[in-house]
Amino acid sequence: MAAPGPGEYFSVGSHVSCITCLGQRLQGEVVAFDYPSKMLTLKCAPSSGKPNLSDVVLVNLAYVSDVDVISDRTETPPSLASLNFNKLVNRARAEKEDKLSQAYAVSAGVSVEGQQLFQTIHKTIKDCRWQEKNIIVMDDVVISPPYQVDNCKGKDGSALSHVRKIVKTSFNNKKKKSYLAQTFEH
Repeated sequence: MAAPGPGEYFSVGSHVSCITCLGQRLQGEVVAFDYPSKMLTLKCAPSSGKPNLSDVVLVNLAYVSDVDVISDRTETPPSLASLNFNKLVNRARAEKEDKLSQAYAVSAGVSVEGQQLFQTIHKTIKDCRWQEKNIIVMDDVVISPPYQVDNCKGKDGSALSHVRKIVKTSFNNKKKKSYLAQTFEH
């Protein structure tokens, strides 16, 4: 069968096989089909070999030489899982805040080391922000440039010691990577 003509479509759940313009054979279950753009989405066997995973492939039918329907789904496909809209909105808001924070650091002239340290801290402690070129962690600890352990200031306690430990580990890892890079250059 050639690519579908006007009024033709692929049913969600059908199994199809196609050959791309590169001669690659793709076979899988139709997940979605958009006639105007001639885009077919297939769920295929995993390239990783892990049985609990699938590869999802977008196929532009303009670049396919042949499409065969192996088995057509005649019954109505199962309904789509519902989305937790509030969770998606919160995730989008958090991502936007992270990107704005990164943009602020760049525009404020924060060093690459400072930006990297901020990202490292933010992975484990979400309550951190920029205040000019200083990193503020949990409103208890201030890390000022050049972002070393000695530049961590705050009330003595578990928060300060924890942040110092993160800064020390980050600094040691960076030093180790620099040493390894120099070793392999020679």
